[in-house]
Amino acid sequence: KLSVAKLMNNQLIHVLDGENKESLKEINELLGECIQDIRNLSKTLITEQIEHFGLMESIEREVKRIKKLNLLKINFQFNEHDIDINSKHALILFRIVQECMNNTLKHSRAKEMSISVQNETEKVSIQLKDNGIGFDDTEKQNGSGLKSIRNRAKLINTKFEIFTQKNQGTTVHLTYR
Repeated sequence: KLSVAKLMNNQLIHVLDGENKESLKEINELLGECIQDIRNLSKTLITEQIEHFGLMESIEREVKRIKKLNLLKINFQFNEHDIDINSKHALILFRIVQECMNNTLKHSRAKEMSISVQNETEKVSIQLKDNGIGFDDTEKQNGSGLKSIRNRAKLINTKFEIFTQKNQGTTVHLTYR
């Protein structure tokens, strides 16, 4: 909502002049600071959520949030609810899963998505798959979202693989050891 207010304010800045324009620029700065404050608070709350509820329940909460939007059908499967991993690593894994889910919502035009988390002896495997429009991965590799995911995965020694083709959906595999 603040971002929309900021965009609307920006439109007014281009139309007005003089003192009104300066006042709107100040309002824009305040809106920008509010947005950043909320982002910082959100990061703190998500970190506390992961520490309190763990990776699986945090993913479950995100799935429920998205289901309420009625934009796509999500199937979430796992073999174990309590996965014992470092909370900082769990936070990074959650952020990767969250980014993939958001990418599906924003870009894929998918009607269905499946998420699978398998806790095995030496690793945790996560797969996210959608039936969306896919993309030419040679074109999109320079997107900041995918770069961010790759960098986060490297931080915690997680193998990140993405399989996609135009009109064939997208599948993401994460392997955390």
